[in-house]
Amino acid sequence: MSRLRDLALGLSLTLAALPAAGEVAFVTCQNGDAVSVVDLDTGTERARWEVPGKPAGVAVGKDAVFTVSPDSKTVRRFSLRGEVSASITLDGGPIGAAYDARHDRLFVSDWYNARLWALDGTTLEVQAELPAGAAPAGLGLSQDGTLLAAAERDADRVSLYDTETLARLRSVSVGTRPFGLGFAPDGRLFVGNVGSNDVTVSDPASGEVLATVPVGERPYGVAFAAGRAFVTNQYENTLSVIALADLSPVATLETGEYPEGISATADGRIAVANWFDNTLSVIDAASLETVAVLETADGPRAFGAFLFGGDLP
Repeated sequence: MSRLRDLALGLSLTLAALPAAGEVAFVTCQNGDAVSVVDLDTGTERARWEVPGKPAGVAVGKDAVFTVSPDSKTVRRFSLRGEVSASITLDGGPIGAAYDARHDRLFVSDWYNARLWALDGTTLEVQAELPAGAAPAGLGLSQDGTLLAAAERDADRVSLYDTETLARLRSVSVGTRPFGLGFAPDGRLFVGNVGSNDVTVSDPASGEVLATVPVGERPYGVAFAAGRAFVTNQYENTLSVIALADLSPVATLETGEYPEGISATADGRIAVANWFDNTLSVIDAASLETVAVLETADGPRAFGAFLFGGDLP
């Protein structure tokens, strides 16, 4: 078995040197201290990067991949080929990440100290610290990049920030223990509440809660495609599918064991990291069929925006 794994790793490293187009997933694998670089179009693991410190949070920019390793408190900036160009060790509990391309800035949540860091996207130097509620976790940017949202798990709320001024604009009460979140294409904010097994939908401009939508047990991440929201349910090994038009339930789909991170491709597929299965499920957002199950390193979390669309160098 170890020889087969070595051969597979050698093949993936060879593939990493070849040009490619399409969607590539940069999957943080916490148990394996690694990032699996998975080509969704060919179904191959193109490379496996060593990332010490049990990486969980991830954010992908136009020419870089950022990882957050909670155990070592380390944030790293990788080139798309896997070279580390910058790193920083922070003094709190870094976990979630979101990259602001408009300002070349990386936001990182501090689970222990109720704050967010704003880091320079090139050097990772600390530019500012933003106050947050208790245990901030998931971070997300609006479609136009003007708003940052932070899910504050132990405060049962979400805070919204202006990415230009870094001022906190407002806080919105949501369900119990919000963790992952995302902005829908129409601007609404969807927040998965792991304690109350529902999703809070709000208007980020006004702070008004528009709806609370029941989903499966322990909802973790959310993504959008084909006019639908897709929510990973950790304890049920499922995805809840919600119609964006009226927030009605569409379907419940089976995934691998303990689904966590989720992102949508440009061409209408949903990629789901299954932590306990060491796999990435790829689902057609229109037909709702699973079109591929791809292997990753041990313990994929992919907590953040982990997909890259385009040619790798």
